[in-house]
Amino acid sequence: MTGNDVDMADTARAVRRVAVLGSGSWGTALAALIARNGEDTVLWGRDAAVVQAIDTAHENPRYLPGIPLPDTLAATTDLAAALADADLVLVVVPSHAFAETLRALAPHRPADAGVAWATKGFEPGSGRFLHEVAAEVLGEGVPLAVVTGPSFAKEVAQGLPTALTVHSDDAGFAKTVAEALHGPAFRAYTGDDMLGAELGGAMKNVLAVATGVADGMQLGLNARAGLITRGLNEMLRLNQALGGKAETLMGLAGLGDLVLTCTGDLSRNRRLGLALGRGQSIADAVREIGQVVESVQTADEVMRQAERAGVELPISEAVRAVLHGRMTPADGLRRLLAREQKPEYPDELFG
Repeated sequence: MTGNDVDMADTARAVRRVAVLGSGSWGTALAALIARNGEDTVLWGRDAAVVQAIDTAHENPRYLPGIPLPDTLAATTDLAAALADADLVLVVVPSHAFAETLRALAPHRPADAGVAWATKGFEPGSGRFLHEVAAEVLGEGVPLAVVTGPSFAKEVAQGLPTALTVHSDDAGFAKTVAEALHGPAFRAYTGDDMLGAELGGAMKNVLAVATGVADGMQLGLNARAGLITRGLNEMLRLNQALGGKAETLMGLAGLGDLVLTCTGDLSRNRRLGLALGRGQSIADAVREIGQVVESVQTADEVMRQAERAGVELPISEAVRAVLHGRMTPADGLRRLLAREQKPEYPDELFG
């Protein structure tokens, strides 16, 4: 193994108590992964019926039906009990509930427990990065990390091979989180670019709507590849303007997550785009999907960041306009195709 891949073959795993907050599909999948890795794991959720099914029947019938969960995974609706004696807290809730969840956990967090999150998006309304929200709510001295990369909850819950990355300003905490996740079919890498990692995880949801629309309109594989590649260009340009590292977006947190979300039909954001491209209304599409579709809010926040930084993002802007009903998918496509010819990359992007 090379680079920042966590080599568990050379490291004796110390059993930790891990509190996973959020009993949706992704929170359940990560809690199951960590429990299978031998950690003392408890999953917290608000839905009493779901929590009881996880704790007693070892299944999440609402979000991951038919997938058995480890017997060692405990679940509770009692937040204080979930956090008691925790060595590590992993927050896995939608971005709109992120700040509220941090405020709720703060008084119960053990003094030595760092906080990581596998939430993708920005703070609604302000457009702030989640690491900025976490630092404000939790205060100085609390180790923070973001878990991101190409991953569908269903496949992780099934134990299929997956690779993710953990970014933190604290290298030791990044390694701690990665060690809890790393297992026989799950590779966890580490990095130190929280801004770039969070930007990639948020923007890919917006760009997946664009590729879904193109596929829903049956525009072909060439169009899909073009949108993915030009979408990566948008990610890189905004990332540079905000101070992130280009290599972060060329890895799992950017390119990897972008390709998966734009091509995999397990993606809620791609499925939203497919429905819009076939002529469905956004309200009907979201209702059919039945879970939070992050791109609906994230498109606004991505464009808020872009406008502050003075960066033009034509694909993301078109997605925002379509999601707000200001433009049809066909009009959005025509506008993109009518743009002037220019170099593929600005000279300064990789300078």
